[in-house]
Amino acid sequence: MKQYQQVIKVMENNNGFATLGYLNQNVNVSNWKTKTPFATIRRIVQERNEIFRIKPGLWALESYKSNFPYNIYQDKPITKKEKEAFNHSYYQGLLVEIGNIRNSDTFVPYQDKNKMYLASKLSDIVTVKKFYNFSYPELIRYAITIDVVWFNDRKMPSDFFEIEHSTDIKNSLSKFVELQDFYSKFHIVANIARKQEFLDRLNMTSFKDIRERVKFLDYDNLSSIHSKTFELFNINKGYEL
Repeated sequence: MKQYQQVIKVMENNNGFATLGYLNQNVNVSNWKTKTPFATIRRIVQERNEIFRIKPGLWALESYKSNFPYNIYQDKPITKKEKEAFNHSYYQGLLVEIGNIRNSDTFVPYQDKNKMYLASKLSDIVTVKKFYNFSYPELIRYAITIDVVWFNDRKMPSDFFEIEHSTDIKNSLSKFVELQDFYSKFHIVANIARKQEFLDRLNMTSFKDIRERVKFLDYDNLSSIHSKTFELFNINKGYEL
């Protein structure tokens, strides 16, 4: 079986779609005569006519287009609100999977538990079912609404992620201000077109105390980190320092 056929076979076995990270984990490259098998997988999905891109990091087979769940691919126009909802849970899922591979505990807000990430509910992939009460109730009420939270092995928050499609980024930054006393990293995830808006908001006086702690992560970089995380996981599998 040729390399591209192996990639297509894995996608067929996954209902016709897959993230690049999923392909990196599930395509058997042990017999590939290349020093860069993951780069080859990436090239295959980008160049083969049988495969098309749905969104950053998510690829699908042309022959399966009519069979995809509505949250994955829509063959008819949808409202902006629907599109944002589907994208929101997708990027939440990417962040959760990255956190899981990094051995972080992962959480999404209770109201998002039943939202779909590809073919799974977010509740099926997070590791924290009940939010850790790591502080006072008045602070927990902010933390528990963050789109994705990673916890360390001491059940303390290591990273907070807010995904911003169209709402004012200032709202997320205000949450981060309330949580600034924790030794945590803060991330705004958004379209690259919103980076200047992010910088403008962050430069407001009210956010000066967290200015050096908040990072901007665009969708393409997030999908790249997701696929690279799976690459490193496969490379290091079975190896301990």
